[in-house]
Amino acid sequence: MSSSEDQRGPSTRAVHAGVHRPERHHGVPTPIVETATFTFSSSAEVAAHMTGEHADPHREEYGRYGNPTTRALEERLAALEDPRGESECVAFASGMAALTTAMLALLKQGAHVILFRDGYRRTRQFVSKTLAAYGVEHTVVEPGDLDAVRAAITPKTRLIVGESPTNPYLHCTDLRALARLAKEHRVKTLVDTTFATPLNLRPIELGIDLVVHSATKYLAGHHDVLAGAIIGNRALAGLVRELRGVLGGVLDPHAAFLVARGLKTLALRVERANATALAVARQLVGHPRVSHVYYPGLQSHPTHGVAVEQMRGFGGVVSFRVRSDGDALATASRVVDAFRMARIAPSLGGVDTLVEQPAIMSYYEMTTEERRAAGIEDDLIRLAVGVEDEADVLTDVLTALEAP
Repeated sequence: MSSSEDQRGPSTRAVHAGVHRPERHHGVPTPIVETATFTFSSSAEVAAHMTGEHADPHREEYGRYGNPTTRALEERLAALEDPRGESECVAFASGMAALTTAMLALLKQGAHVILFRDGYRRTRQFVSKTLAAYGVEHTVVEPGDLDAVRAAITPKTRLIVGESPTNPYLHCTDLRALARLAKEHRVKTLVDTTFATPLNLRPIELGIDLVVHSATKYLAGHHDVLAGAIIGNRALAGLVRELRGVLGGVLDPHAAFLVARGLKTLALRVERANATALAVARQLVGHPRVSHVYYPGLQSHPTHGVAVEQMRGFGGVVSFRVRSDGDALATASRVVDAFRMARIAPSLGGVDTLVEQPAIMSYYEMTTEERRAAGIEDDLIRLAVGVEDEADVLTDVLTALEAP
C-alpha cells in the first residue's frame, strides 16, 4: 500500500482498496474470475511460480489456494483493519471456517486456550468440545475480566479467544490491556469483532494479533452470502492461509464479489446502524415492559467506558430483557411475534432489521436452568437494526412492546 493510500479514510478504503487499475476489460467492479484452476504457458513458468520468483504476485495456481476476485477482497479487508499495510487477510467460506482454521493453525495437542464466557455459542462449542476431543485444554473466564485471564494463564497457554462487543450482551474488552497482558506471557490473541466492523473498532491497532469477522454480517450487509475472514500479521496469516489450502474452506469468487460489493456501502450502513441502535437503546431505558437494556453506547452498560475509549461507534445490535408476570419464555416470544417490520431470524448486520429470542433460536434444546448457566435468560431479546428509517424502527419496537 502506498503512503498516499495510508492516509485515505475508511469509507474510501472500503471502495478502492484491493483494486488494481485498470481492471481487465476496463470495468469498474472487480470481475468475477470463475475458474477452479489456472493455466501456465510453460514448465519454466510453473517453476517460477512454485519458487516465488514469478513477476506477478497475484498469479494463482489452483482455486483452493487463491483466486483474483478473492484476493482483491482480502486486500481490501486488510486495508480496512490495518491502514498501515502491515497485515494480511485470509478469506473463508464462513466466519466459523475462518475461526476454526485459525485456531487449528495455532494450537496442538496439550495446548491451553482461554475463552471469555459471553460470546457466540458455536465458538464456545468448538473450544469446549471439538478442541477438547483433540487434547486441547481450556479455561472460561468472565467477559473482559483481565485479572481472571492473568490467573488462568499457564505454561501451556497459547491463545486467548474473545469477542468485542460480545454476543449477545455486548460486553467490550479493554483490548489494549488484553494485548499487553498476552504479550507479557507470549500468548497470542484472537478477537472476533463482527459486531463492531473495522469502521467502529480496529483491534490490530490496539495490539491484538488476529481479528476474525463473520463477513456474512455487516461486511457483506445484505443477508445473501456466507463468508468469513481472518486478519493479522503476515507470519500468522500465512500459517492460516497454508492450513486453509489443506482444509479447503476457501471463499469462492462469486461470494467474494458479493462481499466486496457490500463493502462499498459499509461506512454508510454502519453509520445508520450506530445511530438507530443508540436511539432504540435510549427509548428502551425506562420502558415499563423492559427490565434490562444492553448497549455499550449507554452509560448504564458495565463496559461503556471501555467502549468510549476504543470504539468509534457502538454498533447496530441492542439486547434487552422484558418483564413478565410468570412465563418469561412465553412473554418474550409474544413480544418478538408482535414485530411487524423486523423479521424473526438469526444473524445481523444486513439492511433488514432482524429480531430473535436467543433462548428458542440458538439455545433451543437447553432447559431454562441450562440456558441460565450459559448466561442466556428466557426473557432476552436481541434486535439487530437495519438501514430502515430510524422512526420506523422505533415505532416497530415500541408497538411490539405494547402488544398484550
